[in-house]
Amino acid sequence: MHLPSMGTTRVDEAIVLAAGNGDRFRQSSPRSKLLTPIAGTPLLSRTLESAYHAGITTVHLVVGYDADRVTGLAASAAPLGLRIHPHLNLDWRRENGLSVLAARPCLRDRPFALLMGDHLFDAQTLRRLLSAPRAEGETLLCVDRRPVPFEIAHEATRVRMIGNRLTAIGKDVDPYDALDTGLFVCDPSVFGALETSIREGDTTLSGGIRRLTAAGRVVGVDIGDARWCDVDTVDDVRQAEQVAQPACPV
Repeated sequence: MHLPSMGTTRVDEAIVLAAGNGDRFRQSSPRSKLLTPIAGTPLLSRTLESAYHAGITTVHLVVGYDADRVTGLAASAAPLGLRIHPHLNLDWRRENGLSVLAARPCLRDRPFALLMGDHLFDAQTLRRLLSAPRAEGETLLCVDRRPVPFEIAHEATRVRMIGNRLTAIGKDVDPYDALDTGLFVCDPSVFGALETSIREGDTTLSGGIRRLTAAGRVVGVDIGDARWCDVDTVDDVRQAEQVAQPACPV
């Protein structure tokens, strides 16, 4: 039996998804939630800083809702040395699988990190993911195996695993073994998986990842005790500020 070779091909580019309008983020301002200050620093700025300090040198920023302001913030607040290439997803009202495909022309033949613009994470967590061994054709996903309250698990994307290999992913996975943290290192095969999923009517990122999972090509990397936060609602800002101080984003 042929076993794929393991490697640590350098990954220094990332797609950052920043196109959505944050339907669940109820606030008085019509602006993108990514502009929301978290302990004094805009949410998107923290994502970009964490990416840079983890070793990312180029970000493909996919924008849609409030595109001009989001792009302007990224351009003005990105760390010195981090290149920002914006990509416009005109179909931003639909799910995030379409946003990933918006950056495909620049990344069709090499692995890349995939990050959610509204997630806080420690740079060290992403750095560890970027350096993790990865077989040819595999996609890596940071997972959180720690127990969480029902209300958190209910809102999260969940994964089921055998060993460290995913067997299922989705918001309806039950029973589950871990939570999807939104930190990926993707093989370029994810683009084809997303296209197939979209043709079948599922425009979510999870739809494409499910196809790779079914082929045994998604590996979970446990984040251990590292901190992270998905900012979906205004109430999440309070939790995000606890995560952000003092150790996030670097």
